[in-house]
Amino acid sequence: MIEFDRIDRADVVREPFQFFMAENVLSQQTLATINRDFPPITQPGVFPLPELKYGPGFESLISDIKSRELEAILERKFDVKLAELPLMITVRGWCAARDGRIHTDSTDKVVTCLLYLNETWDKDGGRLRLLRDGRDINSTLAEIPPHGGTFAAFKRSDRSWHGHLPFEGQRRYVMFNWVRSEAVLMKNLGRHTLSARLKRLNPFA
Repeated sequence: MIEFDRIDRADVVREPFQFFMAENVLSQQTLATINRDFPPITQPGVFPLPELKYGPGFESLISDIKSRELEAILERKFDVKLAELPLMITVRGWCAARDGRIHTDSTDKVVTCLLYLNETWDKDGGRLRLLRDGRDINSTLAEIPPHGGTFAAFKRSDRSWHGHLPFEGQRRYVMFNWVRSEAVLMKNLGRHTLSARLKRLNPFA
């Protein structure tokens, strides 16, 4: 489903941290199939994959995300070993106005990837900004609109600042992170799982 060659050809920015983006890594037909089978998420937040139900089109996408081919491309681009690290996959369907605050990702994470699944994006808010510092959302190195089929990745560092302007509404993506250990994976999945189950109990929270 994923056109790996488009990711492989993307240029990596090295400073102040390592990142890249690739567009149109999913065809329009493939995007439609994935969205047809996308998990029925109706609340903000990221949801761990085991907590979700979805159809075969989305399952095929997850298979590509877990593939050694994609992992090897990212190893080459970021000069990092990922094959022995656990992979954490989460899914977002909706964005709240409070989301998008500037952060660097926790030290638990090694590489972060986002694959956007919205049909189109014409809003000002909700566009991922990779930033020069952690104070100013306008200190933009790159702005990545979450059009369907856009892929963004960065190697986590103390300077890997990112965020976005406020947006409220449907904003679909799969986020996947290679993390430092199985213990880290279990800790993060446990936190996301608890959050997901609390949302089901109190959908207005």
